[in-house]
Amino acid sequence: MGMPVSVEIVDKHVTEKDFDAVYAYFAAVDERFSTYKPESEISKINSSEISAENFSDEMKEIFALAEQTKKQSNGFFDIKHNGIIDPSGIVKGWAIYNAAKLLQKNGFEYFYVEAGGDIQVQGSNHQGQPWSVGIRNPFNQSEIVKSVELGNNEGMATSGNYIRGNHIYNPNERGQIIDEIVSLTVIAENIYEADRFATAAFAMGAEGINFIESLLDFEGYSIDRNGIATYTSGFEKYIASNTISSLTAGLPAK
Repeated sequence: MGMPVSVEIVDKHVTEKDFDAVYAYFAAVDERFSTYKPESEISKINSSEISAENFSDEMKEIFALAEQTKKQSNGFFDIKHNGIIDPSGIVKGWAIYNAAKLLQKNGFEYFYVEAGGDIQVQGSNHQGQPWSVGIRNPFNQSEIVKSVELGNNEGMATSGNYIRGNHIYNPNERGQIIDEIVSLTVIAENIYEADRFATAAFAMGAEGINFIESLLDFEGYSIDRNGIATYTSGFEKYIASNTISSLTAGLPAK
C-alpha cells in the first residue's frame, strides 16, 4: 500500500500467526488495488484488460462505495481523474476496517490497527486506558499538536498535502490546487467512515470542516496554511488532558 502498517493486539492469547494474518490481508489488498503495480486488478482495469463483468467482488464493492461517497459529498469525492481510476481514497480506510473485523472474528477485543496514519481501535490499550493517538503538526512532523483519546471501535483519519504533496484535488475544479488548508482530521464510528469523508472534506478546502460539522456523529480538526486550527463543536470531548498545542486555535465550526 506504499505506507507503513502497524498492529498492536493486547489480548494475551495472541500469537505470531494472528499478526501474520492481518499483514497478509493488507498485502492482498495491495496486490489487487495498487495503481503502481501493472499486474494488479485496478491497473488491468485502467488498461482495459478486464471488463466490468469480470471485476472481482471486492472491486465491485469498492466502486459502489466510491459512488455512494461521491453522492454523499456532493461530488467532492471522485476516484476517476483524467481517465484513470484510483480508488486509494477509499481503499485504505476500508482495508483497515476489514482488518479490524478479521481480528474481531478471531476473538480479539483489545487492539489498534494503523496504516499511513489512519487508525481503528477496539477496547482499551495495555494499561486499560483509551487508545491515545496524536495529530501531527504539518509544519513540523516531529511534533504532536493534539492528542486525542478514541472510544471503543472508533476510527480516525487525516488527509493532507504536507507529506505527499498536492495529491488530493477538487473534482469540481480539476485544475485547482488546494492550499487553504494543509491537514484535516476526522473521527467517526469507524475508520472507513472517517477516511472517506476526510478525503472528501479536504477536497472542499476551507469549507471542509463545516461539511464534517454537518455530518451526524462525526468530528473534525482542520489546520490551515497559516497554522490556525478549527474544529467541530464536539471535537473537544476527544482531546486528551495532557495535550500541549503550538498552533493557534480558531473558533469551533458552526
